[in-house]
Amino acid sequence: MSDTDAEADAEAEEVPAVELGEGPDVAGEPIARVASRLTWPAKRSDIRAQEGDSEIRTPEGPVELDGALAESDVSLFESRGEFVDAVEEVVGRGPVATE
Repeated sequence: MSDTDAEADAEAEEVPAVELGEGPDVAGEPIARVASRLTWPAKRSDIRAQEGDSEIRTPEGPVELDGALAESDVSLFESRGEFVDAVEEVVGRGPVATE
């Protein structure tokens, strides 16, 4: 490791990658976090049984995943991306509401 690499590593350790500010908590969890707990492909019924009671973050506030999946007409999600897209199509995309 060169001196330049060592200096860059030292700087990276000193400054956090993302600074968290003070403010209200955001209710629910990101849909990506829920998706990371699942395996693909996955049936809608299996996802509802496993994660249906999870509250997810949406632009309008938290909603239960089971309700969002009930409004989707996709019965088999081939991939994580397909699942996230289908849920976001129902609940919307955009900034998340804070309390």
